Amino acid sequence: MHENKGILRSIKAHLNHNKLGDILVLKGTITTDQLKTLLKQQKEQSVRFGDLLVQDNIISKSQLYRALATQSVFRSLALAVATFATLSAFSIKTSRAGTIKDIPAGISLVSAAKDFQSVNYYPALFGTNERSSKDISAFTKWSNMFAKFERDITQNRGKSEMVKWKSEIEKYKGMPLRTMAAKVNTFINKTPYITDSKNWGKSDYWATPVEFFTRGGDCEDFAIAKYVSLRALGVPENRMRIAIVQDTVKNIPHAILVVYTNSGAMILDNQSTVMKRADTVKRYKPIFSINRTAWWVHKAPTTTLVASAR
Repeated sequence: MHENKGILRSIKAHLNHNKLGDILVLKGTITTDQLKTLLKQQKEQSVRFGDLLVQDNIISKSQLYRALATQSVFRSLALAVATFATLSAFSIKTSRAGTIKDIPAGISLVSAAKDFQSVNYYPALFGTNERSSKDISAFTKWSNMFAKFERDITQNRGKSEMVKWKSEIEKYKGMPLRTMAAKVNTFINKTPYITDSKNWGKSDYWATPVEFFTRGGDCEDFAIAKYVSLRALGVPENRMRIAIVQDTVKNIPHAILVVYTNSGAMILDNQSTVMKRADTVKRYKPIFSINRTAWWVHKAPTTTLVASAR
């Protein structure tokens, strides 16, 4: 217990450096001295820090959007880690997220859940150590998505999109989980990729499947649509997690869906045309993963994403 508390305190301390300037220093885009000068300049000119960076040609608009996305992920994770630490300290074991409705199960395409065999164990994602909590109240983008989805499917536009969606995925009913997941991955990946900044005017927006199929979306929207599709096909939630990871190749946060099959964890990724075994994917460092009932914080055995950025 003491060791886990120490891990959480360490992660939380690093994540407190979630201001835009701190992130750019960690990425090596600017130096600490440049940051001090820019902050002074920002105060004198009374402009937003990001606008100042673009104005002075220090970073491009696309680099700014990526940095803002990283900032959003780090802030969400910092809040979640703080919540997790509180839960560990007081041994709170009850879920505060029980009010989140299982909307995908309510629009299920199967009359009865397929008899998926229990998984003997869940291999730690990408070889990390992980701790779970059933309190997902800190993840408001996730819970708000379910609330918006419930609203969307009662409206005419939503009903129309759901009819088209159902007509496609019902073809996958009764398939083995691994085959079903691969089919869903291919189908969802056909939707256009649109950044949140272009689509919604925000750096990080978690869209419902209705919004995604109507307007396209970015990585977490692909993962959500796959999660909902498989859930509607009867896949138990304990077989799935949306994982927020660091893409070490592109050096940006990314979202994927993890599906635990009888032959191991599989990665459903909008950056790949095919589904892959998790143990063959080397480019991702997991930050946290989540489903409707719980979330997990991940730490590598010897290092972490955040510690490596020191």
